[in-house]
Formats: sequence, C-alpha cells, structure tokens
Amino acid sequence: MTDISTSQTSHHRAVRWWLVSIAALIAIMVLVGGATRLTEAGLSIVEWKPVTGTLPPFSQEQWTQAFEAYKTIPQYRELNAGMSLAEFKTIFWWEWSHRLLGRVIGVAYLLPFLWFLWRGALSAELRRRLWLIFGLGALQGAVGWWMVASGLSQRVEVSQYRLATHLVLALLIFAAVVWTLRRLADRPRSTASSRLRITGVALVVVTFVQLYFGALVAGLRAGRVYNTWPDIDGALIPSAARLFFEAPWWHNLFDNTLTVQFEHRMTAYLLFALALLHALDAVRSRAGAAAVSGALWLAAAVTLQATLGILTLLKSSSDLSSIGSPGRCDCGFDACGFSGRPIGPAAIGTAPAKAGVASRANQLN
Repeated sequence: MTDISTSQTSHHRAVRWWLVSIAALIAIMVLVGGATRLTEAGLSIVEWKPVTGTLPPFSQEQWTQAFEAYKTIPQYRELNAGMSLAEFKTIFWWEWSHRLLGRVIGVAYLLPFLWFLWRGALSAELRRRLWLIFGLGALQGAVGWWMVASGLSQRVEVSQYRLATHLVLALLIFAAVVWTLRRLADRPRSTASSRLRITGVALVVVTFVQLYFGALVAGLRAGRVYNTWPDIDGALIPSAARLFFEAPWWHNLFDNTLTVQFEHRMTAYLLFALALLHALDAVRSRAGAAAVSGALWLAAAVTLQATLGILTLLKSSSDLSSIGSPGRCDCGFDACGFSGRPIGPAAIGTAPAKAGVASRANQLN
C-alpha cells in the first residue's frame, strides 16, 4: 500500500511539473507571437509545412527561394519593396521561431501525455480534460495558418478577425492548462461567497472579451487613428452617427476603427471597475486570506494594464509625427493586443488608405 501511494504521489508531482512547463512555454509563445506581430514578420513564410518546415533555409539558394516567395505577396510589393535579403532574414527568423516554438509545445505536451497514459497516472476526468487541451492545441496550429493565409493574396496584413481568434484561442489554452494545474493542487476548499464567485466568473468573461477587442484594435491599427485620452474623436462618447454609420450596424463592431477602439475602451473601464469592486467585496466579506490576496493582486494587475494601455496610446501620437523617417520601425503595443509595422518609403504612400473605415467616417463631418 505504501509503495502504491508513493507511486501515485510521484506521478501526481510529475504531472504538475509537466503542466507548469507547458504553461511557461505557452507564455513564451505569446510573447514571441507579439514580437512577430510587432516586426510584421508573420507573413514572411508563405507556406505551411508542419514537418519539413521545421528546418530553416541553410544554403544561399534556399534563402533566395524563400525571399522570392515573399516577394509575390502584397505586403512586400506595397510596404517593403526594396527590402534586402538581410532585412528579410530578420523577419523570417521571428516567424520561424514562432512556428518552431509551436512545434516544441506540441511535442512537449504529447510525449509526456502519452507516457502518463501508459503508466495509468491520470484519472478519467483528467484524461478527458487533457485530451481537450490537446485538441485545442492542434486547432491552434490550423488557426495560425488560417490567419496567415488571409494576408497572402489581397491584403498587406492578416485579417483582424483571424488575428483576434488566434490570440484568444492561445490564451484560452493557457487558461485551461493553468485551471487544470490548480485543480491538481492540494488546497482547502474556498470559503468565498456566491457573490464573490459570480464576480470572479464575470471577470474571466469580460477579460476574454477585452482581449478579443484588443486584438481587433491591433489588427485595424485603431490606436493610431484615435490616439487621445480620455476623449476619443473629440468626445468622451462619440456620436452614434459615427459609431454606427456602416450597414448592417453590427459590422461597425468589428470593422469600424472608431467603434472598435471605443468598445475596447468601454470594456476596459468595465473590467477596471469590476476588478476594484471584486477586491473590495473580498476584503469586506473576509473571504479568506487566499481569496483576498488573489482579488487584490488581480485589481493591481488590471490597474497596471490600464495604465500601460493609456500610456501606449498617448505615446503612439508622438510616434506618428516621425513616420516619415524611411526604414524606421514604428512599433508599439496597445492595452491587450500588439500593433506596429515597419515603416518605409513604400508604406508612406499607403498611409491614408490604412485609416480604413475611419477615413470614411470623417466624411460625415
């Protein structure tokens, strides 16, 4: 009996460390993905080869072939015409590293998972949850290529819808791993009230909505069109005519740069208020040391995130004044999503078009 108990404890500890490593790899993956977005490197590899694409170009001929393939897409012709091979290698390595890390995560997840299954170290409930996470990871690889494919023919960058889906799915996988990890931890049952639990769930939902809106803001470069705070487009709440001028009205929620940034800001205010109320409720109801500490840390993190979002937005206003510098990399990241692109002579001529829906909204004045 002691030997069996010791074996189960050992397996339990191994599973926890395995999930910790997977969560860390996913966090790194999100950071590398953000850097890939910032450097506009996501379209530098125009093919999806899950196995053979693991190896990068080695010879000069292979590098030339990869570069020539990149030259066939609109991003090169309209934004990066004249780019040197050395400059191409820089963005290629970012995208290649991002994809390689995705493969590493897949192997690091699947092989230990199969070993734990073989050893009988997982309960039936845990097996189902881990298979679901694996399925989401496989789906994420397909979504990543689906996103890249949107920028290979008629656009100079990826679709904001697909970018948002890619980001939110990555964070959903991360949350699922962390949630599973915490359920494995030996801890006393929480004494938090029902109200505190409800606001906790609401915080999770609003956070994911905010992340989705943030990715839309990044995909539309909305932070560069409206970069003042607390007002936006000259008012705290823009006119309905400018927020909903496209038909059908719901298109504005995803395509109108003014509406997308406005809903991103309003959701941020809601998230900030909800986090503060949640923390206040935890303290006043004496929900327990762990619940109070978690609520306070969450409120502090949301406050920091809001501050970073505002400062980044305001900084983009000063950055835009120097857009005319050829070859300059004008980069930044907004409150919950990355934005930025390399600016060169070819890109300057397309700047008015990049305002997109906002330029049409301005005609209403």
